[in-house]
Amino acid sequence: MTVDYDLAAGVRAALAGAGAIREIKMFGGLGFMLNGNLIAAVSNRGLLVRVGKERHHDALARPGARPMEMRGRTMEGYVYVDPAVLADDAVRSWLQLARAFVQTLPSKAVRTKPK
Repeated sequence: MTVDYDLAAGVRAALAGAGAIREIKMFGGLGFMLNGNLIAAVSNRGLLVRVGKERHHDALARPGARPMEMRGRTMEGYVYVDPAVLADDAVRSWLQLARAFVQTLPSKAVRTKPK
């Protein structure tokens, strides 16, 4: 797992007070869950944000944004943001967009792995 720890600290700061935040290893980096739903993830590829299908096209028009692809398929509603464009204000702006979508989702209970 390769995590950009400075970016992760910026995400933590931007999500402070947003609700129940939990961090988990995912997507080769560190995922941030808001009320049990993925809001963002940080890795050496940049910042992954969950913007929802309705805002997907608009999010891709922003500087440094590219679609998330998994196994050759574009994951609609998720956008990667290149690390080069992620100043503190840009991180906050992207997370505000993601938060606006994720807060519309029902909260999920935390799942624990069976022993």
